[in-house]
Amino acid sequence: MSDHPPFRADHVGSILRSAALKQAREKHRTGALDDAGLRAVEDAEITKIIAKQEDIGLRGITDGEYRRAFWQIDFLERLDGVESYEGERKVKFQGPQPRPVLLRVTEKLGRFSGHPMLDHFRFLNEHTKQTPKMTIPSPSSLHFRYGREAIPTSIYPDMAEFYHDLGISYRKAIKAFADQGCRYLQIDEVNLAYLCDPALRDQVRARGDDPDTLLNTYADLLNSAIADAPDDMTIAMHLCRGNFRSTFVASGGYEPVADVLFNRIGVDAYFMEYDSERAGGFEPLRLLPKGKTVVLGVVTTKTGQLESKDDLKRRIGEAAKHAPLDQLALSPQCGFASTEEGNELAEADMWNKLRRVVEVARDVWGEA
Repeated sequence: MSDHPPFRADHVGSILRSAALKQAREKHRTGALDDAGLRAVEDAEITKIIAKQEDIGLRGITDGEYRRAFWQIDFLERLDGVESYEGERKVKFQGPQPRPVLLRVTEKLGRFSGHPMLDHFRFLNEHTKQTPKMTIPSPSSLHFRYGREAIPTSIYPDMAEFYHDLGISYRKAIKAFADQGCRYLQIDEVNLAYLCDPALRDQVRARGDDPDTLLNTYADLLNSAIADAPDDMTIAMHLCRGNFRSTFVASGGYEPVADVLFNRIGVDAYFMEYDSERAGGFEPLRLLPKGKTVVLGVVTTKTGQLESKDDLKRRIGEAAKHAPLDQLALSPQCGFASTEEGNELAEADMWNKLRRVVEVARDVWGEA
């Protein structure tokens, strides 16, 4: 039994938005509901999903990202020196596209004057009996999708200075979460998984970046971001290949990034997408060092079909051929709603999948 995160039965974090929350957000957009009214609905709906997660048997509890429209924009646009705007998306999904909201740097980074998500975590912490888990996007999310276009040369003629200052911004943000009592932090690092896709690697080259150099640059940036995290904070990394309304962006196994991922980046755990052949095989897990955990994302969030216990146990067994079973855990492969639109499955299907994760973890590891 795992007494600290990640737990044998865990989840990435985002949850399908409830009907009441969707209605409130739409009223807020049209001006029919003020900020306080929206916050009241959010509080009530988050309280319900906290209780639901606890009732199912999950021990790492999130707020479902219920106060966000996007998994990454809402955090990054509120960092000092960053703004969002509407523009043309450079990285495309294999299907419908999210709203064209992009990010750019407007001034020197490195300051941290506070963030609304500190209050989000505080509410979660006050309302769960289990371990509250905070999710934030990787700092690489301010660069990968845009390249140099997001960082004006008038502000940062030297990209090394940009990465240095961005690391400081994140270091201060993570310390602020730690000061609020956060001891389970997940960094959503989809861009390392994107660097496993040959087509996206070509796209990176076409704009003037080298994919392998970028991989190492992002590793250094992540290590800088977590440098001041307290020793008792578990820092996990989530990797996936895109998640919007059950569609995806990238394909390709983890082999091109596995050594850097496991042996250069100083996080404690990895939530790894493994629900389809697009993620490749489990062979890269052979590089997992002692003391780190891989949470196997073999339950898909993209459809409502419930995986059988036998199939999940078989896949865990396949992974255990390449990494010790006691260094593995189980979760869905991604969140259920990386954006407020959510994936194409019913709420009941989502909760059934999370129950199945708990059931299988109990069978395999004795997690209670």
